[in-house]
Amino acid sequence: SYPSDINLYVLYLLNLSATVFSYWVFAYKSSILQAYQRVDVISKITMIINTIQYMIQVVLIIVFKNYYLYIITFLLAQVCTNIVTAIYVDKNYSEYKPVGDLDKSEVKKINQRIKDLFTSKVGLIIYDSVDSIVISSFLGIIALSVYQNYFYIMSSIIGFIQVIFAATTAGVGNSLVVESKQKNFNDMCNLTYVICWIGGFCSACLLCLYQPFMELWVGKEYMLSFNIVICFVVYFFIRQIYTVLSLYKDASGMWHEDRFRPLTSALTNLVLNLILVRYIGLYGIVLSTVLATLFVGMPWCVYNLFHVVFEKKNMRLFLFKTVFYSTVVFVSCLLSYFLCMIYHGPLVLTLIIRGIICTFITNGIYFIISRNTSEFKEMVILFNRMTNGLIMKIPHLNKYCN
Repeated sequence: SYPSDINLYVLYLLNLSATVFSYWVFAYKSSILQAYQRVDVISKITMIINTIQYMIQVVLIIVFKNYYLYIITFLLAQVCTNIVTAIYVDKNYSEYKPVGDLDKSEVKKINQRIKDLFTSKVGLIIYDSVDSIVISSFLGIIALSVYQNYFYIMSSIIGFIQVIFAATTAGVGNSLVVESKQKNFNDMCNLTYVICWIGGFCSACLLCLYQPFMELWVGKEYMLSFNIVICFVVYFFIRQIYTVLSLYKDASGMWHEDRFRPLTSALTNLVLNLILVRYIGLYGIVLSTVLATLFVGMPWCVYNLFHVVFEKKNMRLFLFKTVFYSTVVFVSCLLSYFLCMIYHGPLVLTLIIRGIICTFITNGIYFIISRNTSEFKEMVILFNRMTNGLIMKIPHLNKYCN
């Protein structure tokens, strides 16, 4: 149900307008900031305007109690974000002006890439949306709300990690053009190593902290079984590796060769959802997403990358490294879980103790096993540059900076 004085069609058009305006009103100028790896400027502008937007929306809801004004504020905030970004670009990158016309051959190439990219994005949208649609259709809104509570926690962590990839896309694209294939392959291995470490630590925390946190937040009556939690954790981790592959796919512009994979993965997920939900319910929904990603999306993406962007001979080495680091993550998660199960107490104290255990166990194991690898040395050198030489001052780590 909804209030009688609300017109759903008007609300839909207002929300649609906010989405449309995100692509209009000088939105194209933000691409210059992305090319210059200044996404931080976009983030700061968005953060400031969103903060003002939320303050205004709170006042409007409290004073006027009008939901239309609430949505209109969101629309205007999107327009303001684009305008402020455009002003910043015009001031700091004034040498770039859209003058003249492109050759027809160049326009044709761009249009073809847009078509391929469109197919990729449609597949991604279907892939991310189909789970919710099937759950609401077969299991009901209550089951969907419980599922969304768990998915919200996972997607929030994914969004935080995505900042890393958003900041490196332009740099990776530039490296693919100016550096050798071997250099780029080594960079991808290093990035996979880092994301496996970060994703492994987050996976252990999710495995050990998911249930006590949900019990503290929503109560036992709105908790899922631990088997579904395991599927969420597996999906979270393989999605991190998948994101590295997608980063290099997007940075290389490999959309034409990869145009059928996203749709195929999405349709596989949909078919598995429709089959498994009838037999094992919500568990089948999460499991089908894991299976579609692990056995369709990832292998296909790896194959395309190493037949278009990298040397074919390096594919086995990459798979070996990925399996090795994934095994390390599996062992650390398993050990963290068994150690966490020893203590049972108040929920808040349980979360703190389990968080400490996960932090020391997962990071300790990963450090001990990988400290002599080239990827670890490259990571230390990178963090040393990022911290202006701070790593050089830490005993036992400074030797890796030489």
